[in-house]
Amino acid sequence: MTTHVIASRDEWLEARRDLLAAEKDLTRRSDEVARLRRQMPWVRVGKDYVFEGPDGAVTLAGLFDGRSQLVVQQFMLAPGWEQGCKSCSYMADHTDGMLAHLAARDTAMVAISRAPFAEIERFRRRMGWSFPWVSSSGNDFNYDYGVSFTPEQVADGAPKYNFGKPAFRDELPGVSVFAKDEAGNVFHTYSTYGRGVEVMMGTYRMLDLTPKGRDEHDGHPMAWVRHHDRYEPQPVAAATSCCAAGR
Repeated sequence: MTTHVIASRDEWLEARRDLLAAEKDLTRRSDEVARLRRQMPWVRVGKDYVFEGPDGAVTLAGLFDGRSQLVVQQFMLAPGWEQGCKSCSYMADHTDGMLAHLAARDTAMVAISRAPFAEIERFRRRMGWSFPWVSSSGNDFNYDYGVSFTPEQVADGAPKYNFGKPAFRDELPGVSVFAKDEAGNVFHTYSTYGRGVEVMMGTYRMLDLTPKGRDEHDGHPMAWVRHHDRYEPQPVAAATSCCAAGR
């Protein structure tokens, strides 16, 4: 751990008030960006996407489950994969606890992957999740909404990921949002990729409060992440209290 300055309580309070000013500025800026996000234009969804779920075929409109807003985690699990992406799984670990709160605000949430539903269900059972998760194996949803690419597309560098750089692999993560009007028309309102998907990673928010922070290295920011059933037992930190030190 980095060596930190040891200060008096009054010195700590002064430093904390200085940091609070920066935090409040960040909060106000975040609120402004959220306002701009809500002002984004909508695009009507023209394709009739049909997914495979636990009850068989379901349309994109059906995924709203009677609500007017839908958040989609575009989960990296392609046909034939033994398990889902560990980073997408890290994201999904936060989903079940959100569902009731999202529903109270007229919002449904679902994960969508290209793997056949049977492969999705096998991995979902292993991980112990209960959130809705459907297969797009019979349609182009993941391709159309910027997270799946053919090997040929990746090779020629034509498709763009995150509205900029060429896609560097055939499956990548994303979060997309849709709205449905009273007539049943579905609209695409927002998508975020790259570090934008950290919006689902509540654990990061907690780590950002700690002295070690995320404790990650440039170039491999999520190298430490594992599927939650694959972490090794962590050793308990040695006691450093004055009582322990005096023994």
